[in-house]
Amino acid sequence: MAGIVVGVDGSENAELALEWAVTEAELRNVPVTAVTVVPIPPVTLAPSGVAVMGEMLHAAEAATRAAVEKVSMGHQAVVSVQAIVGGPAEQLLNAATGADMLVVGSRGRGGFARLLLGSVSSQVVHHAVCPTVVVPARRRT
Repeated sequence: MAGIVVGVDGSENAELALEWAVTEAELRNVPVTAVTVVPIPPVTLAPSGVAVMGEMLHAAEAATRAAVEKVSMGHQAVVSVQAIVGGPAEQLLNAATGADMLVVGSRGRGGFARLLLGSVSSQVVHHAVCPTVVVPARRRT
């Protein structure tokens, strides 16, 4: 998939990454794919798990669409949404196959922890086959 793939998980850091990706896509005149990944919970092993998983996927996609609508207002970039079930890092890496760039947010929790990347951002930085941008958290003053 050509263009920019951005991971969106509902966090403030992911929203910053989405904003950055939309702005960058507009400059490059490429599309953005906002990917939200719903981890597979143990409840999916039960017969009712399929329905629960479907609800979780639908809710994640709706939340991502709302974030895209908010962030892309006033921008010309074309943004699509994909909701996927699986491991976040693995699915983002799969979605970024053939992409021009992968964008994720950092964890940025403050203090010493601010220096550390979250597990997903760390994994994609080490394993992506395309340029990867980790958008830092806003500094708190």
